[in-house]
Order: sequence, then C-alpha cells, then structure tokens
Amino acid sequence: MAPLWERVARPRLPKYERRGRPRKPDPPPASPPGGWLQPALFEVCRDFTRIDPEQHTGPDNPWLAWARHTAHRLGEARGWPRKIRLAVDRALIILMSRHVGGDVVRYSELHPALQPRRLNMELTIEVLDHIGVFLDDRTPSFEQWLERKLDGIAPGIRRDVEHWVRLLHDGGPRSQPRDENTAWNYLNRVRPVLLEWSTRYDHLREVTRDDVLAQLDALHGGQRQHTLVVLRSLFRQAKKNGTIFKNPTSRIRVGQREYGILQPLEPEHINISVAAVTKPADRLVLALAAVHAARSGAIRRLQLDDLDIGNRKLTIGGRVRPLDDLTLHVALEWLEFRRRRWPDTANPHLLINKITALSTGPVSEVTLSKPLRGQAATLEQLRIDRQLEEALVHGPDPLHLAEVFGLDEKTAIRYANSARVLLVQAAEQQLR
Repeated sequence: MAPLWERVARPRLPKYERRGRPRKPDPPPASPPGGWLQPALFEVCRDFTRIDPEQHTGPDNPWLAWARHTAHRLGEARGWPRKIRLAVDRALIILMSRHVGGDVVRYSELHPALQPRRLNMELTIEVLDHIGVFLDDRTPSFEQWLERKLDGIAPGIRRDVEHWVRLLHDGGPRSQPRDENTAWNYLNRVRPVLLEWSTRYDHLREVTRDDVLAQLDALHGGQRQHTLVVLRSLFRQAKKNGTIFKNPTSRIRVGQREYGILQPLEPEHINISVAAVTKPADRLVLALAAVHAARSGAIRRLQLDDLDIGNRKLTIGGRVRPLDDLTLHVALEWLEFRRRRWPDTANPHLLINKITALSTGPVSEVTLSKPLRGQAATLEQLRIDRQLEEALVHGPDPLHLAEVFGLDEKTAIRYANSARVLLVQAAEQQLR
C-alpha cells in the first residue's frame, strides 16, 4: 500500500474517468452556415417529440455543429457543469439535427420535446437565441394581465386606459418606459374606480371633478394620495391625446402626507429572525440588511469586486463602508461555500444560487425575502430598524444619517423626527 502522503496528494479524477469511461470530446470549431437561403413557402409546426437523439443525429448538419460549438463556448465562459453541458448538447441534437437554413425553433415546439425529458430549456433557448434561430411565440404575461384587468371596463374608457398603461410600460416618442411594477400598481390602484365609473359613463370625458372628489373622500392617507397621483397621470395623458376636453383632477391638492412615528423592533423579533436563517447566503443577506441597512435591490446587485477583504471595505450602492467583524465572518463563510459549491461559475455577483450560477444575472427578489417570510423582522424591517438605531445612538441629525446611509433629505428628516420623539418619550418616562 502506498504511503499516506502519496494517497492524500493523489489528484481526484472526475467521475467518468474513475468509472473507466472516456471523456466526451469537445465539439470541433464551427462557423455560422452561409450561402443562399430558400424562403419558406408556408409555416409548418414540427413535432420534435418523435426525434430520438440516439437514432436521428445528423452529425454533418452545419447548423447542429454551429449550435454545439456555441453551447461549448457559452459553457466554458459560464462554468457549466458537465451534467448541464451534456443535457444542453442532447437538447440541441433533438432540435437541430434536421435544421435547414431559414427555419426557426418556436417555444411551442421546443417545450413538448424537452420538458418530458427534463432537459434544461432555459440554457438551450439561450444557445438558440445566440445563433438566431429561436422564436418566442408565447403570449407575454403583461398582455395576459392587461386583458384580465381591463375586463368589465366600458369600451370608451377602456381605450384610453389601455393606451395609458401601454405608454407607461413601453414608453413613447416623448416618454421613457416606466418599470413594469409601476404599470401594474397604477392600474391596480384605479381599477375599482374605473369599474364604478363604467356603470354610469361610456367615456372618460363624462367624468367630472365631483366624481373624482367622491372617490377620494372615501380614501385616507397614502391611499388617497396614491389614487390622486394615478388619476392625474391617466387624465393628463387623455387630455394630451385629445380624448377629453378638461382634466377633472386639476387643482385638486394632494396634501402633505403624514408619516407615523417609526418604532424600533423588539429584541425577541430580531432573535427569531436571526435563528430562522441557517444557510451561509441567508446569513450574509441578513447582516447586510441589519448592519449596513442595505436595500434588497442593492444586495442583489453586489459584485464580488465590491467586497474588499484585505482592506475590510464594502461598497454598497456606490458608497464605501467599513467591514465589521460580523459581516466579515459571514462573508468569508459564504465565499468558502460558494467556492466549493460552484468552483467554475463565471457569475460576477456576490450572491448566486443554483440557477444564476449558470448565467451572469443576479438572484431574484424572492430568493432574498423567502427565508424571513412571515417573520415580524423582515429584511425591510431590519433595514429600517438599523437606520432608526443610528439616529437614536448618535442623535437625530439628518445630515449624519444622509452621510452614513446615503438617504435623501426627506427620508433622513423623517428618521430624525422619529428618533427625536422616541428620545423625548424615553426622557419623560425616566422623570416619572
């Protein structure tokens, strides 16, 4: 038997070599097929479910060779594991073995063939899109949602509302597209109002100022303010398009929104949230929110280069912060787990999971919020509590809060006012 030091130093072979199987060779270099393309006379839906990758492989097909070469380059660049590379290659054999110039692979054709075989559709689609043969024929989720939300609204009102929502979503000649969540929130906010007006009116030009005030009088606080802002946007666009004669929301004051006093979290709520996170990534996310008051969007966008272990610095949202002992400990724990779990990933983001490790995008919002779902101390509550704690410990100074956390002046003043009230209440209780 060989000495222990020789057995320990012996390199560990891949599974396929330990089992005596030769490594599958890399696909040979290929270039995009050229030449003249015969336009299709009519479209024909193909059935890829009947293709057996073991029997119907067309090794001489230049399109298959180009697709396999593209998949190999993407896999090398993204660090795809061998299992994923073989799955994508098998999918490409099914879809491209009989491909000819001018053909496209539609999602409706691809899904029935790959889904039952449990082949990776997302990465296969990415390869097909790189070589320009993929056609997504699915109905966009936005179109399905818009059709549902406009159902029940009077046709005349519906035309103006649909044009307004599409302008928010897609933009126009003189307006930039808004975030998709903005379009969703705006229409969801005024849909009950539009349904009520649809029972009496056929067009928005029939809506009067009194109708708007009647709807606003039934609301209070932030709901009233938000509803008026959305109605102003809708009628302003309708006036610009010439479909109404007068804007009924003009000269209706929004009013100053009154915020309540922010309250610190109870210690037991924080302890429960700390005990709820058990994975290295979740512990790092909790530390970033509870210690550095980082928003979930900023956490998702963090890059590996933003974490400077040597100089103990962390850059969040463009602001450099010192790296405390707790954050340093959980960050090192996560980096070690990440290195062992995905050693070949090319994703530059600090936080990744089994899905994003194969690409270069950030993790989803759900990935961050799921571990603390249902807890009293969520990531957002922990972020707020950290900023309020800074105001209570160092004094209610808006300038200090703006400098430490990068807050705008209104938000910093709000935290300072809440801290001032809490400090006064604490002093009064001590005097009693």
